[in-house]
Amino acid sequence: MKFYVIGITDHPQPWFPPEVEELICHGRIFSGGRRHHDIMASRLPKGAVWIDIAVPLDAVFEQYQTHHEIIVFASGDPLFFGFANTLQRRLPEAELQVFPAPNSLQMLAYRCLIPYDDMHIVSLTGRPWHELDRALMEHTAKIGVLTDRQHTPTTIAQRLMDYGYTDYTMWVGEHLGNPQQERVVSLSLKEAAAATFDLPNCLILWSKHPLPPRRMGIPDAEFELLDGRERMITKMPIRLLSLQALELPRRTVFWDVGFCTGSVSIEAALQFPHLHIHSFEVREEGRRLMDVNSRRFGAVGIEVSIGDFLDKDLSALPRPDAVFIGGHGGRLKEMMAKISKVLTVGGCIVMNSVTEQSRHDFETACDALHLQFHAPVHVALNDYNPIDILKAEKTTSKCLA
Repeated sequence: MKFYVIGITDHPQPWFPPEVEELICHGRIFSGGRRHHDIMASRLPKGAVWIDIAVPLDAVFEQYQTHHEIIVFASGDPLFFGFANTLQRRLPEAELQVFPAPNSLQMLAYRCLIPYDDMHIVSLTGRPWHELDRALMEHTAKIGVLTDRQHTPTTIAQRLMDYGYTDYTMWVGEHLGNPQQERVVSLSLKEAAAATFDLPNCLILWSKHPLPPRRMGIPDAEFELLDGRERMITKMPIRLLSLQALELPRRTVFWDVGFCTGSVSIEAALQFPHLHIHSFEVREEGRRLMDVNSRRFGAVGIEVSIGDFLDKDLSALPRPDAVFIGGHGGRLKEMMAKISKVLTVGGCIVMNSVTEQSRHDFETACDALHLQFHAPVHVALNDYNPIDILKAEKTTSKCLA
């Protein structure tokens, strides 16, 4: 199979070099989105067959299999979060020839005279918020964003304001390349959150002010606490040692079980923004505390589950490779058994123990579940709070049985 992938902008009468004009003139099987068909329909040769690119893509690729050569129209640069990438992934043996046009973020940067060699690119087109959240928590000064119907300039502006990232200006480009419909505007986040925008669009976020340095450790007094109880938080030195024990720089999915104030989840998100974090808490009050504290510190994207962890259906969640147990309600062995079933091989569980009984229960659970128990780290913050940081590692899939 051979694909000719031709990039186009939103211009109703796109210009092509002679080589591409020749391909189109002699082509028979064409493909692209509905918008691409609207632009190209009058220029296709008589008898041309068009295959719409629409979800589910499996149906599209079934149609492709019956043809030898296909000309595909795609937006902008087909190798920039584009359909050429999908073709390479789905049909690695197929031959590809790509004819790019400027991508939408390039055109927006041109229109606004924004240098884009230092711009961090995020695609939210059919994707979750995670990469934008990561860019914000990494204090990225200039971010180019590809949008969709859910992740609009309006919802993006509101998300930034909700979590305190208010130093950005937003440039939005609509229908870029279409001389009749193109619009480019520069807005404050407040203005963007109150506006509506036509599709297709993209945007650039740029903070020209020095961004504050990321802190290593949030003071305990800055968190809102459960009923104001100072003991209901993992203290900062212990929190940081626990994150170190979890080896989070090399992890992907982190679960915080029994998060209470959310301090461990929030610290993990801010120190390691690449993580996908899911946090569990039995108390309904935890929902508000996590919301208040995560917005206060700009920890974006933490997923929260409220209710008894042992009753949770975990099958739809990505499997964790790091788990912190902040509370177990006296059912530590059952909790560790449930975690061990979904923990990836090489993943670990960390817990802070303040009693001999909880340490004994942790070690006993490790033996029963074939988890490797690491030597505890003994910490005393003062004369009254000796703490053991306990760690178990899953070295075999045997504990899945």
